[in-house]
Order: sequence, then C-alpha cells, then structure tokens
Amino acid sequence: MRIGIDAMGGDFAPKSAVLGAIAACKELGNKATIVLFGNAEQIDSILSQEQCALSNLEIIPTTEVIGMGEHPAKAFQHKQNSSITIGFRHLQSGKIDAFASAGNTGAMMVGTMYTIKAIPGIMRPSIATPIPKLSGAKNGTLLDVGLNSDCKPDVLYQYGILGNLYAKHYYHIENPKVRLLNIGEEEEKGNLLTKATHELMKDSIHFNFLGNIESNELFSDKADVIVCDGFTGNIVLKQIESFYTIAKELKFEHPYIESFNYENHGGTPVLGVNAPIVIGHGASTILAMKNMVLQTYTITESKLTEIIKQAFQ
Repeated sequence: MRIGIDAMGGDFAPKSAVLGAIAACKELGNKATIVLFGNAEQIDSILSQEQCALSNLEIIPTTEVIGMGEHPAKAFQHKQNSSITIGFRHLQSGKIDAFASAGNTGAMMVGTMYTIKAIPGIMRPSIATPIPKLSGAKNGTLLDVGLNSDCKPDVLYQYGILGNLYAKHYYHIENPKVRLLNIGEEEEKGNLLTKATHELMKDSIHFNFLGNIESNELFSDKADVIVCDGFTGNIVLKQIESFYTIAKELKFEHPYIESFNYENHGGTPVLGVNAPIVIGHGASTILAMKNMVLQTYTITESKLTEIIKQAFQ
C-alpha cells in the first residue's frame, strides 16, 4: 500500500507532516510506504536532522504550495506543481492508493471532485467526524460536518448509508444504530427537511434506523451514526471543539475529555468518492499527522471505498 501525504499542508508544515510521517512509518513497518509530496530540500533537511533513512518513506518533489487563504479552485488550477495538485495526479493515475493533507480544505475538495470524483450514484459526498461516547464504547460518527450546508432528504438518506458502512468497516460495529439529529425524538418533530428525511428513513432496508436523536444525547449509546446536514453538523463540531478547549483552559483533566482532542483521531475522511481521502485539521501537530497517516492506512486497508461502490451499484 502506498499512502500519499501533503508534506506542505498545515500550519506547522513541513516539520509536523514529516515527523508525523516518520512516526507512522515506524509503526506501520513494511505494511505501507508513505509518499511525501513537497519541497524535497526542506523534507531532506528534516530527515537528516532526525537521522532518518526509512525504506518505506519516499519523496515526490514539488515546487509550489497552496496556501490556507488562497481561493481553492483557482489555486488548484493555476498551481500545477503544488503538493496537493501533484498528489491528486498520483492518486488519479494509481501511483498511490490514498491521499491525506492538513492543508487548504477547499483545495482538497476541489482536487477530489475534479480528479477522482464521486462514486456513481452518490449525489453528494460527505465528511464525517468521530463522536466519543461517555460509556467508553466505540466512537459514534456524525455526518455531514460541513461539506454540504444545504441538503435534500434523499441526500441525508445516502448519508445514512455512508455512515452505516463507515461504522461497520472502520469501527467494526456489527449493526450500527443510525439516527437523525433533530429537535425532538418524536417523528413529527423538526423542520421540513428532517420530517421528510425521517419519512424516507423509517422504512429503510439499507441501515438500522432508530428514529430521531436530540443533541443532548449525542454522546450516549443511543446512536452509532448521527445524520444531519452540513450546516448543522459543522455547528455541532465547533461546539465540541470549544468544549475541549474550555476544559483544557480550566485544567480539567480526564481521559474522556482527552478523547475530544482532534490530535488523537487524525483527520476527517471524505465518504463517497473513488479513493480514500482524509483531510486534517489546519493546526495539526506531529501527533495529529501521525494519526492521520494511520487513519488513512486503516480506511484503505478496510476496502471501504470498494464496499461503498458495491452498495451504490
């Protein structure tokens, strides 16, 4: 397996990306080769400082970087030798099996949709985030968390399918409990979107739908997959991030609180596209980059992309 990593993406690149890749390489051993896309001179300098000569680490030289504040589509089009653009070309041609970056999120999505594209039958791909459960059980999955702010009921229904497959094959939950995020548990509660979506989901043969869930139950065992539109999901995600930040500022230490630290999870997978794509937090540290590489490996190893393709044939 060959995993491509944008070495120039993120606030602390290339150092955090390279050191994270080194740590992941040591953990993966001969299971995978990590391919770093970026400034070869800078990457070599870091490797030399670390006295690293790993055989499962490769460098693909690039000369441009898509900055965090750049217009995604314009930058992807005009910066043909950027680490993100070259990475997607390698993914499209099959030279790597997956690609991950903590760089410009918009450029990553433009690259995804312009090169490997959505799986046939998928109306809109989704991005998902883990939801730690207070009980200590396997993480729940919330989707969408920002890719599609406006959704129709049939799109949310597909998110139920995507989330169900992700929970099964990434978290190894045998029969995931799928619920719809709403302002009440009752079927008649909600706005036009959630009411229509509930009507579609309640007789689903594609996943185990157990009805609505309110936001105060997000961290319970009531759901393994929680479906919502990207606008709502992104608000929830930012609230979760602020919860962790406040807890750290108050010096409140607890293993459960630490499970909200994005560094421990890696990145956000893009579900519903033709190859494994993972997008990391812009402020990804060495630990976050390492876990993003390991997460990308696990998703690729699970054959999730092929499983989703078969489900939507």
